Formats: sequence, C-alpha cells, structure tokens
Amino acid sequence: MSYAKQIAAELKLRENQVSATIEMLDEGNTIPFIARYRKERTDSLDEEQLRSVQTWLERLRAMDERRQTILKSIEEQDKLTDELRAKIMAADTLTALEDIYQPYKPKRRTRAMLARQRGLEGLSEWILTQPLTKSSLEEIAKPFLNDDVPTIEDAWQGARDIVAEAISDHAEVRAATREKAMQWGGFSCEKIDSAEDEKRVYETYYNFDYRVDRIRPHQVLAINRGEEEKVLRVHVKLEQRDWENAIYTHFRPNPKSLMIEQFKEAINDAAERLLLPAIERDVRRALTEMAEAHAITVFATNLKGLLNQPPLAGYNVLAIDPGYRTGCKVAVVDPTGKVLDTVTIYPHPPQNQKEKSLTILEALIKKHKVNLISIGNGTASRESEQLVAELTRDMSSTRYLITSEAGASVYSASPLARAEMPDLDVSMRGAVSIARRVQDPLAELVKIDPKSIGVGMYQHDVDQGELSRSLTGVVEDVVNRVGVDVNTASPALLTYVSGIGPKLAEKIVAFRDENGPFVARTQLKEVPGLGPKAFEQSAGFLRVRDGKEAMDASAIHPESYKVAKAVMKKSGITLKMSIDDRKHALDRLKRETPLQTLAAELDCGVPTLEDIFEQLIRPGRDPREDLPAPILRSDVLSMEDLQEGMLLKGTVRNVVDFGSFIDIGVKQDGLLHRSQLPRGEVLTVGQVITVSIQSVEKERGRISLGWANG
Repeated sequence: MSYAKQIAAELKLRENQVSATIEMLDEGNTIPFIARYRKERTDSLDEEQLRSVQTWLERLRAMDERRQTILKSIEEQDKLTDELRAKIMAADTLTALEDIYQPYKPKRRTRAMLARQRGLEGLSEWILTQPLTKSSLEEIAKPFLNDDVPTIEDAWQGARDIVAEAISDHAEVRAATREKAMQWGGFSCEKIDSAEDEKRVYETYYNFDYRVDRIRPHQVLAINRGEEEKVLRVHVKLEQRDWENAIYTHFRPNPKSLMIEQFKEAINDAAERLLLPAIERDVRRALTEMAEAHAITVFATNLKGLLNQPPLAGYNVLAIDPGYRTGCKVAVVDPTGKVLDTVTIYPHPPQNQKEKSLTILEALIKKHKVNLISIGNGTASRESEQLVAELTRDMSSTRYLITSEAGASVYSASPLARAEMPDLDVSMRGAVSIARRVQDPLAELVKIDPKSIGVGMYQHDVDQGELSRSLTGVVEDVVNRVGVDVNTASPALLTYVSGIGPKLAEKIVAFRDENGPFVARTQLKEVPGLGPKAFEQSAGFLRVRDGKEAMDASAIHPESYKVAKAVMKKSGITLKMSIDDRKHALDRLKRETPLQTLAAELDCGVPTLEDIFEQLIRPGRDPREDLPAPILRSDVLSMEDLQEGMLLKGTVRNVVDFGSFIDIGVKQDGLLHRSQLPRGEVLTVGQVITVSIQSVEKERGRISLGWANG
C-alpha cells in the first residue's frame, strides 16, 4: 500500500489530499506555506492535519528503513525465506516488525544459545514435536551427552532452554500475549518501605491497582517519576490463563507424549523468565509513549492558547517583577516596547519601604503617563498587587493585571536579551519582558524556549525531542497565522517565519540595520542567502507597513498580486477607501459574478480568491483581535472575600487532564474540575470565562470552581 493510501485511511482524509501534501513536503515547502497558499492542492487541509500527515509519513519511512535493515540482517544469516520476507513486508506496525525479527535478532549469550553450542538443538526438537515413542527420556538424551553436557538432566535442561526461547520469541505468541496484557492486564504499584517521600507527593500511588486499559496518562507519568525517584515499585500482572492461551494456540502439549512434562516445564520457564518480563517492558513502554504523546498534545494546545492571547496595543506599561529581599524590579516601556525608565523598590519585608515605594511608583506613572501596570506572578506577586491596588484605586485611567512570568528569567540571561538590553542587568531585563509580553505576548514569548513556558504537566518527563518538535510547530503556526512586521521583528520572531530559520533571521536584521527599513517585499531578495525558495515560502507572512506596494502589508502572497489587482479593478475599489466601502463593493461583485466563475476568469482557485477578498477588506488583520482581551483589574481580592455562589470573571491559566486552573484575581488559582464542564466544552489558555465559587479551603489554599459561562 502506498504511503498516501495508508495515511489517508489512518487520518480519514482523501488519498489525493495526502498525495499532494507528500509531494509538496518533499519539494521543501513548509507546513504554514502549504496551509495558507496551496489550499487548492490539498483541498484546504489546515496546519494540524498537515502536521499529522507529516508525522505519519516520517513514521512510515522510518519503519521502511527498519524493515530493510531487518531484511539485510536475516539475509546475512542466510535464513531469509520467501515466506519470511512476505511476513516482514506485510508487517504494518513497528511492534509487529520487531516481533518477527525477535528470533533472528543478535543476542547476548543466552542459555538457549549455550545449549545450541553444546549440540542440544536436536534434543529440543523432541520436546517441540512431541513424537510418540517407546524410548525412555534417558535413552533419548544419551546420544547428546558430551564434555559440556555431562548428565541426562543437563541435556534436558539445555533442550528446555532452547524450547523456552523459541516460545518466547514466537511473533504470534508475543503479539497475542501483549494484546491480552494491554486489554486485561493489571497495573499496580506500592511504596518502597525504605523510600522517603517527605511531602507525600506520591501518596495516591502507595497502594495503586488499576487495569492497564483504564490507567490515565497523568497517572502513568506520575508513577514513572515516582519509580525513577525510587519511591514506588511497579508491576504489570497477567493472569495465567491469558498467557497460557496465547502459548497453547501455537504450542499445544500432547498428553500422550513422553515429552509432556518437559514441554510444560519449558512453557512455564518461557513465560516466567522470558515472555512475561518482555511483555511487561512492552506494556510499560506503550503506556509511557501514549502518556507522553497526550502530555505533549496538552502542552502544545495550552501553548497555542497562550501565544494567541490578544496584544494590548497603545499602552504605556509599568511592569513589576516582584521580590522580597532583593526588592521589586520596575520597568516602564512605551507602546513600542522601548524602555523609558527602570528602578528597584523595596516595599516588602525585610526593608518594608512601602510609602517610599508608593511615592516612586506614583511619580513614574505621572511622568510617563502609564495607563497599565503588569505584575509578574512570582514570589511576592500578591503583596505587590495589594500595593498597586492601593496606588491606583483613585486613578481611573490606570489598571493592572497579573502576568505569567514563566521563562522570564531564562530569557533575561540569554544572549538575545543581552543583545537587546546590554545596559540592563539580568533581573531588570525580566521586568522589561513582563511589560512587553502584555503588549504583544507572541513577539515576546517566542524569545523563550517553549519548554520553559509553564503551561503543561510533566514536561520534563516526556521525550524532549518530540516535545521540542511539537512546540516549535505550534509557535510556527501561530507566528505565520498572525504575520510578522519585517521592520520591527526580532531575530527570534523572524526565525519562526516560514522558510526563514535562525541564520536568515540574523541576516534580515543585519540587512535592516545596515540599509534602513524595508520598503517592499521584493527587497527581501537582496538579503544575502535569501534565495527564490525562501522568498516564496516567507514573503506572504512578512508585512511591510507603509511601503511602496500597499499589498505588502497584507497576507496576500506576491504571486497573487495580479489576481488581487484584477479583483480591485472589477470591484472599483482602492485600499485607501474605508473598510465598509470596500466590503460593500466586493460583496456586490460576488453577487454579480459567482466566485467559481470569477476564479475561472482570473485563473486562480476559489480558496485563494476567498482569501484575497478577505484581505482586501482588512489587509493584514491580526486574527488575535477577535479573541477577548485580558481582564484588567483595579482592586485586589483575597480568599477571605470569596463567598460560595459568587460569580467572577477569570482567565484560564493552564488546562490539564483533570481540569483547568483559573486566575480569578486572588493569590491562588481556582480549579474548575473537568466534571464541571458542559459536554463538548473545551477550554484554552488565555480564554476569559465566568465561574462560580463552589468551595474555599483557606487553610489548604484551595478554591473549587463551577461553570457559569452562560
């Protein structure tokens, strides 16, 4: 079966969609470019579908590489038959492939290998074939005795070792046993008596017993961590009847044979010493892979929500990076992110310079016309919030919000931060970052390794390569969906633009620094190293504001300018007209000439034409503008203010398996358990919702929330 056919069946897509995607990926096209500018060829597959195709393609190609390696290995052993080749070629999973290869896989010195070297393979055939004979066990074994096999029992022991390995290595036996274990196996763990777990982190799993198919991903990862830290001992159990049935289907004992006891002993040895430990490893590996994939998906979804948070443009922002002993770092930036002022204040213990701090903050607000305060959510954040609330209570034009400072310290010490703010120390750079990530979360957060942005669970326990790949894909999708101003973007932001990458990003910034702002997209071709392919892939995602060509500020690709200008001519619009006038004129054109007809006239696809119409109405529109803005607050709440039944607006901070953590403006985020969500409702990080207070446990710092969003 072709890759396209296999992937289409797996992802429930049409084969021609997958085939076109594979062709374009092999031609060096990026996912964002294919999703946005090649909709006709894929029939409008989105980024998520395209990445699934890409993942499956890589998986199948890797499996075929492994298939060829296995064929070569068995051929070199001179054991490759036509039947075996056919089985290997027909294997449709990596596990099935490895099961077939198991008997031929080079092994360390096993008991069976030693027995074969001692000439006992012929005796093992007696056990496997169980012929009816009048000879005694002693008579049968006697011809196999030698210096290495001095006794009859040694001979039968070696023969049983060979049979046990043959049973354990049998592909169908392994597959059937594994299937039973995944479906009906028991997964249990207990605390190791001598282990220390002072904070009782793993208390839930001290006496844990679940069926394998019912254990949840976050439980798997927690147990793995507990085992790694030598707190928990883990077991996978399979009932005897389940593994016996799997073996007896292919190795059936003959009760009439003299070999029956030898055979049964070999079967029990195969199960206990070889098969079940291997299946336990397989089950653990499969559960871990599924749990990691799930955790990575959750992290990626949360990151996407965080990056898609709408920017708060036009604000002069004062940011506070809170602290106790070392003080609170304060930075003021203008609407472009330029640093206007910095200072350190000490309002909290041990210095307790509250009044002096209030005076300094008030002076900064007046001097720089600050209308928004951003408070980092780290140590002393709520005490700092109380300070700000007291300060701004009578300032109607100044609001504040709490901002996640996850990754700010990582960014502050990075070469990029040093290059951007060489005159500021590390701690003050963190305050600047907290200000800028309110003004444009995407532009600031791309400067941080996505793994350092705390919107997941167990991110340090999963495959780091897969995590990086998935999160990088999310950042690429969001950056290209939003578009990037080529004249203001940092190298970090440009790196994620389709077709650019780190080296070209540096070259674009260097070219801009040397030659001044870009005045046209075509000028990108003058950047050293930016060839035709890179231009094709990136041009539509790079915006040139107020340039020579008005469409350079839009998401219309230069290859479609001719079509866009023809549409403008037919509708009688210019980009200087008002949005409403352009919309009315374009709507009239669509009524007079159906899009199918117009697309045929202009020699372009309907999806591309629809995108052109949308961009001609609102060129370069930021899709984040459609989302609700962050909640700006003017006064502080404490847990003591909360009453059961109270309704509050909150912001989703993190979405995990068992629910979502919601910032409702008090020190502790509340938990909206998944059981509280209406069927089909899916929350995303950054979403603003209405919740009700269900219960407050002040001594434990826990707030339970209910759904009240309409």
